[in-house]
Amino acid sequence: MAKTTPAQFMRQVRQEMGRVTWPKRKEVIFSTISVFVMVIIMSIFFLLVDQVIAFGVGLIIGG
Repeated sequence: MAKTTPAQFMRQVRQEMGRVTWPKRKEVIFSTISVFVMVIIMSIFFLLVDQVIAFGVGLIIGG
């Protein structure tokens, strides 16, 4: 592999950054909201599963 000078590296980085397709603001907002909604849904799901398991273990142990 050939060595790259810092100047060449910076030119390559600038060239690659020009090829990047950046998401629109609306897409970023929608994705962020979707992530928060899924986190809330999964948190509630795991809370319920944890409560059911704790109840079952309590019945088995007798506590």
